[in-house]
Amino acid sequence: MIADLPDLVAKRAGLTPDAIALEDAASGRTLTYAALDKRAARAAALLATRGVGAGDRVALLSRNRIEFFELLFACARLGAILVPLNWRMPPAELDGLVADAEPALLLHGHAEAGAAAALAAPLPAIHLDRDYEPLLAAASPLPTRALWPGGETWYLLYTSGTTGRPKGVIYTYRMALANHLNIGGAIGLTAADTGLAFLPFFHTAGINLHALPILIAGGRVIVMEGYDADAMIDLFEARRLDTFFAVPTVYQGLLDHPRFAAAPLDHVRHWGCGGAPLPDALALRYRALGLRICNGMGMTETGPTVFLMDAAGAWERIGSVGKPQLLARARIVDNEDREVVPGAVGDLQFAGPGVTPGYWRQEEATRAAFTADGWLRSGDLARQDADGFFWIAGRRKEMFISGGENVYPAEVENVLSAHPAVVDAAVLAEADPKWGEVGRAFVQLAPDGGHPDGAELSAFCRERLAPYKVPRRFEFVAEFPRTSAGKIQKHLLLQEP
Repeated sequence: MIADLPDLVAKRAGLTPDAIALEDAASGRTLTYAALDKRAARAAALLATRGVGAGDRVALLSRNRIEFFELLFACARLGAILVPLNWRMPPAELDGLVADAEPALLLHGHAEAGAAAALAAPLPAIHLDRDYEPLLAAASPLPTRALWPGGETWYLLYTSGTTGRPKGVIYTYRMALANHLNIGGAIGLTAADTGLAFLPFFHTAGINLHALPILIAGGRVIVMEGYDADAMIDLFEARRLDTFFAVPTVYQGLLDHPRFAAAPLDHVRHWGCGGAPLPDALALRYRALGLRICNGMGMTETGPTVFLMDAAGAWERIGSVGKPQLLARARIVDNEDREVVPGAVGDLQFAGPGVTPGYWRQEEATRAAFTADGWLRSGDLARQDADGFFWIAGRRKEMFISGGENVYPAEVENVLSAHPAVVDAAVLAEADPKWGEVGRAFVQLAPDGGHPDGAELSAFCRERLAPYKVPRRFEFVAEFPRTSAGKIQKHLLLQEP
C-alpha cells in the first residue's frame, strides 16, 4: 500500500532546480522546477486568500495551459481538490457538474469567460488571462503541508458521459504514483525525456499520459492548447519529442497531413495509443512507416494505465492491448465472477493501487462498480491468449445476440475500418423479427476514398465475417459525435433523424 507522498514539486525543485519542467508550445515560455515550485507556493497562497482550504473544491474551466499544473500542485499543498471542467460543455451541462462538485472558487480563461458568467449558480471567479498574474505576484507564500496522504482525494475527473449522467471519478495521490510506475516503467521515462500534453486536461489522458508522470520523473512537458497537427509536426521535425501519446483520431489526422510521413520520426522512442479502440488498418499503416504504435487500454477509473502492448510485440500482435502493467491487475470472469479459461470471452475487471476508490458523492454507483471482493467492473468484454496478452472484445452493453450467436460490435467495426474507403465505423443492435437482433452500421467515408454503398460494404464484411455478424443496414455520416477521448458517442447516433 502506497502511504504518504512528499511534496513532489518541492522534491524536484531540490533535486534538479534548473531543469525545465514546463514549456508553452505557442510562446516558448518555460518554467524550471524551481520556478514551478515558487509559483505553486504563490498559487496556494492565492487560493487560501480566497477562502480555499482542505477539502474544498477548486474548479478550472480552461484550455490547456501551464497554470493547470501550478494549480494542481497548489491544491495538493492545501489539501484542496481540483476539478477540471469540460470547456466543450454548454453552461446548461456545466451547471450539473458545478452542482455536484460545489466548488468554492472558479478559475477560467478568456475563451471560457462567457460560459463561466452564464452558470446558473454564479461562483467567485478568477480570470486567468486578466487577473491571475497580478494576483499571483501579490500573494505571499504561506506554510503548507509537506506530505500528501496517499489515499486522499487530489482531483476529480468527470466521466465523458457516452451513455448518461457524468460521474466524478475520485483521483488520489496514490493513484498518481501508481500510474507513474505503471506507464513510466513500461516506456522507460527518465528526466531526459520531453513529452507533449495536448489532450484536454479535463480528461485523464491529458493529465496522465504522459504529462504528470514526466513531471514526477523530472522531464519536460510541452503544453499545447489542443490538437494542432502543424505545430506537432514542427516538433517532430525539430526532433523535440521522446514520447508521444494520442487517441486514434489524432493518429488518423497525422497520417492525413502532407508533412507527417516525410518528417524525421525516429527520435520518438515510444508511440502510445488509447482512449478508444485502435483499428487494425490504422496500426498497419503506421507499421508501413516503420512506427510501432503500442496499443493500450485503461479507464478514467483506473488512473488510467492498466494495459500496454510492448514495442517488441506491437507489429506481431496488432489488436492486442498487451498485458497489465507493474501495479495493475486484471482478470476475466463469467457471470458469477469466476475466472474463465484462457481464450474464453468474459467480463474484464481491474484491481490495484491505480484504481479509484469510487465516485464523488455517489455511494450507490460506487458500490455497483465493484465486486464483493473489491474488483472494479470495467463493463468491457475481453479474452486472454495463451501467452498472457489481452484482447478487448467490446463493451458488455453493446454485445447483442443474433440468431442465438453473440455479436461483438468492436469486431465488426474493426473489419469495416479496414475497407480503404472507410475512416471509421460504429455498429449498434436493432430489433429483428426473425433473428432477434441484427447489426446496424454507421460509416464515415474518407473524402477521397470512393463511395461504396451498403451492398459493397456488406460483401466486404461477408468475406471476413460469419454471416450473422454482417450488419443488415448501413448508414453514412459526415462525422461521428465523439468524446474528448475520441470515443464515438453511439447513443447520439440513435438521436439523429
